[in-house]
Amino acid sequence: MIKHMRLRHLENAHIPLWLLKDASWMMHWREVGTVLIIPTITLACWIAWRSRKLLTAFLPNLAVCFWIGANSIWMLGEFFHFDYTIFSFLFFLAGTVCMLVFGLVWVVKRSRANQEIED
Repeated sequence: MIKHMRLRHLENAHIPLWLLKDASWMMHWREVGTVLIIPTITLACWIAWRSRKLLTAFLPNLAVCFWIGANSIWMLGEFFHFDYTIFSFLFFLAGTVCMLVFGLVWVVKRSRANQEIED
């Protein structure tokens, strides 16, 4: 329970970083937005790593890592005028695959739990 609460605090700390990074993008603050990529992705990856033992927690956290990566590539592409679409798309796709696998795992777990109740 304590570990879960610590992870929840990390997730809550992660959200303001993400919002600040995106606000910097919106305000065209290149330096701030670029620097905020590092702590935002680092904390997201740490959260994913800490949740790795529970697949139904790990997959959404990994999807968030890919989402922030895609979002950061998109931001950098706009800030520094390079074609970001394929790189950003690949990260978005990886996050989508994580969530599809998560959905599949969740459905399988639910159906097994329902079968146990019925038996």
